Amino acid sequence: MTLKEILNTNDRFAACNGIQLTEVREGYARAEMTVTNDHLNAGGVCQGGALFTLADLALAAVMNSRGRLTFGLGSSISFLHSAKVGDHLVAEAEETLNHHKIPYCEVKIKNQDGDLVCAITGTAYRKDTPMQYDQLM
Repeated sequence: MTLKEILNTNDRFAACNGIQLTEVREGYARAEMTVTNDHLNAGGVCQGGALFTLADLALAAVMNSRGRLTFGLGSSISFLHSAKVGDHLVAEAEETLNHHKIPYCEVKIKNQDGDLVCAITGTAYRKDTPMQYDQLM
């Protein structure tokens, strides 16, 4: 099974929210979702938790793309532009620092018009345990 299949199947929260990984390479991942009524907050725009979940799935793919089990330590998110129903969002995560124990990544979420919706940074802890997958995609 590929890393992409493992995360798309086993991250049930992301899957239930219509979020899917669409690309995984060593040090890079892309996840996508289309905003529905179920993603809206009381103000009528996409809820921050939905945006964070989109970014988190891409982060998980990047952090685990080096073949070792890696878990998030901390993340920071900045909301820059609202997303509304029908918007197609793409999260692109790139590993900025491939540290053997504490890698660092940046994620940018953009809408279909290329507007930057939010920016996320994340650190993780990389264990010595192998992440079991056949290939990335």
